[in-house]
Amino acid sequence: MYKNGGIERRLSRWGMIFVAPAILFFTLFSFFPIINAFVMSFHRKNMISLVPPVFIGLQNYISVLSSPSFWNSVRATAIFSLGTFIPLVMMSLLLAVLITSRGKEGGGWQLVFYSPAVLSSAVAALIWMIIFQPTGIANQILNAVLLTSGIDRRWLSSETMAQISTMIVYFWKYVGYFTILFITGLTKIPQVIYEGARIDGANRIDVFFKITLPLLKPTTTLVSIMAMLQCLKTFSTQYLFVQQGAPRSPIDVITMSIYTTAMREYNVGRASVMSILLFFTMLILTVIQFRVSKSDDVTY
Repeated sequence: MYKNGGIERRLSRWGMIFVAPAILFFTLFSFFPIINAFVMSFHRKNMISLVPPVFIGLQNYISVLSSPSFWNSVRATAIFSLGTFIPLVMMSLLLAVLITSRGKEGGGWQLVFYSPAVLSSAVAALIWMIIFQPTGIANQILNAVLLTSGIDRRWLSSETMAQISTMIVYFWKYVGYFTILFITGLTKIPQVIYEGARIDGANRIDVFFKITLPLLKPTTTLVSIMAMLQCLKTFSTQYLFVQQGAPRSPIDVITMSIYTTAMREYNVGRASVMSILLFFTMLILTVIQFRVSKSDDVTY
């Protein structure tokens, strides 16, 4: 034993030294902005004015909650999240199962599906803006499938198609990333379990629903939470599509409303209110998913 407290104390001290930069980083760029936004939500403050913030109590909350534009943003966010979240989780799970069933041959497919995830959201949106042009590949493929000719589906001008377009961009960008997470979870399941099931005469459907899905619960919970948070935080695609001329109302998600309120209307108080409401919505949904899934560590 060491004179100054033992090896455990020294290890914990070095652990704190190594963890300190990360704690400082999250404090400066995550915790402090959240606390500051909560404080500013009770004040009236113009971003470009030198006048100090004025405390106005709950007036910002009342103004935001009674604003039709805010509830339109809530509706747009809910539609986008549901339309993206469900196919994203289901398809990434399906792709993971198909890729792992290919054995070593699935390595190339992992690279193919994961490659869009390395792109920034802005670059992904710009790529799809070209695809969604009237003479772009999207119209050509859809016309070929539907046996039509020269029809413009108005991907960036129709309200419904604008919503679908943003969903397609996010699905394309993140499906490979979540597929890799599912593959990681699948590879942790011992093969002896599958071998025992096959010896007992279980078919592939029984194996998937009675073995794979239950043992994959922790990974499914992780993917679900990450996908949900990613959908609720969406901004770049909608913003760039609106700049390109897409109708704003159907894709005016909460994050874009926060940006507009703070950066164009210079109303920091109302923007902070919407940020706090979005934060607590994400926190509540995350807690609900944990409670519903009860995703404790799986033992085999």
